[in-house]
Amino acid sequence: MTVLFFVAGLVCLVGGAELLLKGATRLARFLGISPLVIGLTVVAFGTSSPELAVSVKAALADKAGLAIGNVVGSNIFNVLFILGLSALIIPLTVSKQLIRFDVPLMILLSLGLFLLALDGRIGRLDGLLLTFGLIAYTSYLIYQSRKEPLSSSQTSLPEGTTWLWNGLLIILGLAMLVLGSHWLVNSAVSFAQALGISELIIGLTIIAAGTSLPEVVTSVMAALRGERDIAVGNVVGSNIFNIMGVLGAAGLLAPSGIEVSRAVLYFDLPVMIAVAFACLPIFFTGGVISRQEGGLFFAYYLAYTLYLILVAVQHDSLPALSVMLGYFVIPLTALTLGIISLREMVGRKTQG
Repeated sequence: MTVLFFVAGLVCLVGGAELLLKGATRLARFLGISPLVIGLTVVAFGTSSPELAVSVKAALADKAGLAIGNVVGSNIFNVLFILGLSALIIPLTVSKQLIRFDVPLMILLSLGLFLLALDGRIGRLDGLLLTFGLIAYTSYLIYQSRKEPLSSSQTSLPEGTTWLWNGLLIILGLAMLVLGSHWLVNSAVSFAQALGISELIIGLTIIAAGTSLPEVVTSVMAALRGERDIAVGNVVGSNIFNIMGVLGAAGLLAPSGIEVSRAVLYFDLPVMIAVAFACLPIFFTGGVISRQEGGLFFAYYLAYTLYLILVAVQHDSLPALSVMLGYFVIPLTALTLGIISLREMVGRKTQG
């Protein structure tokens, strides 16, 4: 039965992502909202609904490891795995708004979450602050988008479709995504618990990847269909929603707040911050995420996951991997990204 639920979950995720993307794109365009804002709001928040459901449920059940691990792990997964995989399939276009506003906001929120977690807990006041931040962010995006005129082809529904029909597609797509993620995560957790893996590691890997599968399917399909703004905006918007929406709601509803362990505070949160920072130079270079840059993201996710697995089983090769990542791979990547950014800035000044 566990295997059956696992397969059924995958089917629901793929079908739900297709319905959500189709309905949201048509309806939001008709309302005069740009494709980027569709990705940052309607699609991103919709595909993040499994993270919201899992983290709130975990917080109410006093399973802090799952609640915080799900959000931090999902944000790392979204950038490294989803953008990496999508860019490997087809280079992704990055809009100026993402570079100037949304990615810097994602970085600031990641740093802000670290500061909020320094006392070892995300409490109700923190949750309230994050929730109000999400409302302000969404209102600003919609206001800005409405100021930008769209062509008549972007503000008309396809023949034979209606508001109601596309609204039903969105609702059905979201329902399938939530149900599919629920089946997939539960079956994956059953497999992991049978192998004796800890609650935090399950949250950072299996549940984080499982609840992010809607983003995977949606971004890849959007990229293949030429909706590259939606593909990138979905990931950035989902990360912003995970911090302000998911942790905000979980912090408000958890009876005693969400406890943040030292492992999360001093390793996983810094990794999430570093991943957010890595987006800026890569997005900045030519406004495109190339296949090479996508491959770099993807390889880093594999290395991060391998590290977590080795920590979980206390493998003998863990010290060697830690030294290699800490003293060679990460500094070399930071240096490379810095050089890329410097070259891009010099090139733009020369052209100007």
